[in-house]
Amino acid sequence: MGGLKLFSTAGGVAEMVPHLAAVEADVQDLVEAHMETMLGVSFLASEYVIDCFGGGRIDSLGLDENGAPVIVEYKRGMDAGVISQGLFYMAWLASHKDAFRVLVRDRLGATAASQILWSAARLICVAGDFTRYDAHAVREHRRSIDLVRYRYFGSHHFGLETVASSAGHSPQARRVRRRGHGTTPARKQAGPMAELAEAVDAALVGLGHGVTRVQRKQYRAYRRLRNFASVCPPQQTKLLVYLKADPKEVDLVPGFTRDVTGLGHHGTGDLELQLRTERDLERAGDLLRLSYAAA
Repeated sequence: MGGLKLFSTAGGVAEMVPHLAAVEADVQDLVEAHMETMLGVSFLASEYVIDCFGGGRIDSLGLDENGAPVIVEYKRGMDAGVISQGLFYMAWLASHKDAFRVLVRDRLGATAASQILWSAARLICVAGDFTRYDAHAVREHRRSIDLVRYRYFGSHHFGLETVASSAGHSPQARRVRRRGHGTTPARKQAGPMAELAEAVDAALVGLGHGVTRVQRKQYRAYRRLRNFASVCPPQQTKLLVYLKADPKEVDLVPGFTRDVTGLGHHGTGDLELQLRTERDLERAGDLLRLSYAAA
């Protein structure tokens, strides 16, 4: 996996040699059983039969933590057709929204079904490897696509590595960019909080390779494969940011950090940051990096 070497330190040091699955179904079964933990996606259906010319079966269907539909396709090794196959299924999904909405309602409830974020529909390809042409195609494509390389290490370790990722270019996103405020959560607003929102946006995007933004009405999510931060629209005197860092592992500071586990709030993550100045953003740097590393 990209030169990664994993060693066991139990009773000495021994390298755990990476290997592929015996069959594709092994990868699919494992990911489907733990899809929320591995991909940040709620599992909906496996081997979903589609009713169109030529037919077909979508390996996995899900709904991500921002409410976006997700198609997951698996390949044991390298397969040049995995992206084309996934895009075929995404085209089907775009023209069969009612069927997907019913599936979400039956599995996750009416509220989830009424809040589906169609503009951010995603394709996740999980495979043994990809070519450089696959990675280039993803960066050029208008759809939201993630290429994820898997490896088994020994009998009890499984790794996922994002090879390439694109947030796509939805019509909504293009309209926002043409209006000139597509790079920050609230650039059209004047004042210190709007400037702070711009600084937060730059800090989150600058944490590393492959960070993408997903805009919802109530918040903007920043994700790698999964969300690691959510930024709410600026308030008069503060900006609320929610992180995936574990609040129990953080020394909470009243007025700056708060554990919101079990409390209703917009966005994803149980650690709340209350930012009022760019100095607060500097103080939060380690927490941002911690959340990014956990995604």
